Amino acid sequence: MAKKGGALPAYEELERLRSEGAVPVRRFLARLGIPSSTWYHWRAAHLRGRAVRRWPAPVVDAVEEAAAEQAHRWSAWGHRKIWAMLRADRVRVSRSSVLRALARRGLLLPVRYQAERRQLAVARRALFVEAPTRRNRVWQTDFTEYETSRGGTWRLSPVGDYATKLCLAIPVSGTTGARDAIAAVEAAIDAAERLLGHPLLEDCVDRETGELSPLTIVTDNGPAYKSTDFLRFIASRPELAHVRTRHHAPETNGVVERFNQTVKYEHLYRLEIADVIELADEAEAFREVYNEVRPHEALGFETPMGRYLAHPGPHLSEPESVQES
Repeated sequence: MAKKGGALPAYEELERLRSEGAVPVRRFLARLGIPSSTWYHWRAAHLRGRAVRRWPAPVVDAVEEAAAEQAHRWSAWGHRKIWAMLRADRVRVSRSSVLRALARRGLLLPVRYQAERRQLAVARRALFVEAPTRRNRVWQTDFTEYETSRGGTWRLSPVGDYATKLCLAIPVSGTTGARDAIAAVEAAIDAAERLLGHPLLEDCVDRETGELSPLTIVTDNGPAYKSTDFLRFIASRPELAHVRTRHHAPETNGVVERFNQTVKYEHLYRLEIADVIELADEAEAFREVYNEVRPHEALGFETPMGRYLAHPGPHLSEPESVQES
């Protein structure tokens, strides 16, 4: 997108987005608040190979930083809600100016909502037609709340491996934003790589064919997981893919939902936990017991850690214990 005071957004980039979305020019321009005369001026300049500088826009210049700040804070919201938040802060600005300010920073949400939902449905069906039986094929994550005895409410965000039931990470935070969701997945990646002794990417590549089979992160439809920041994080990691569950269908994320109940009823609710420091310590202590000591019925009473470390990557055959379970 455009740099402040510099060239206009590249026509090629906007046209690529419009073409990928199969959006008619008139509707695309209306969505972005771009006058048709401006669009065709850009098009003509592009076809002639001329540089085009954006016209002065003092209102957009003035509101750009504030709009970007709100968009990062509420990254699952569209420009209309961002406009309403600015208005609540007594910033007098039009919706179209907020839209242009966010477009400059590349912070507009995708316009193909229905197409995205159809693609997600296809991905979900493909993912769960046959339950994954290998490690690092599917991870699940979610937020769950816990209130300490001193009155603070905190969020745990465990990340678990679907096939081996291993809890890779269980960070504690005070919010459920995109940064918290990203931090949980990053902590899980770090834990997996320490256990594997090599980058997670290597465990997702078939050694014989060199084909990459991305690990799928399954989440619910919370704002953190629908945010542009989380989507950009997933897109930046070639070994990762992302699928959201259907609305009102928590069973699709059942492994992590079950873990959330287990950590609370088997451990946290049995203790008097005063503050977030104790909560983080106790959650991590239970994670170690859950992974390395607690027999898991779904694994034939093996431990998740034992199954995870014995489990092959996608380039190896299944062990007998997995085939029989």
